Amino acid sequence: MISFEDFSKIELKIAKVLEANRVEGSIKLLQLQISLGTEVRQIIAGIGLYYSPEDLIGKEIVVVANLEPKKLMGLESQGMLLAASEDGKIALLVPDKDMTPGANIH
Repeated sequence: MISFEDFSKIELKIAKVLEANRVEGSIKLLQLQISLGTEVRQIIAGIGLYYSPEDLIGKEIVVVANLEPKKLMGLESQGMLLAASEDGKIALLVPDKDMTPGANIH
């Protein structure tokens, strides 16, 4: 269990995928350029077995916006997308209505 105070530190935001490419040398990793409204960031996500880059461009997704950057295969990931997994399937968490990139999730 975490405290409400700890949970409230997590910044969940809507992001729009601007670009998506496979990471060279990896079958799982995708390199995404996302818009958070006021800035563009790069996220490296391990969803390449379930989503093609073409399917992600233009999609609105939910991201954790305040994680410390992390290097994956030499590329900096500046956040994390949220997805559910069950029985070997992955589903991205997405808003059910169009939202502005950078919108906060409460």
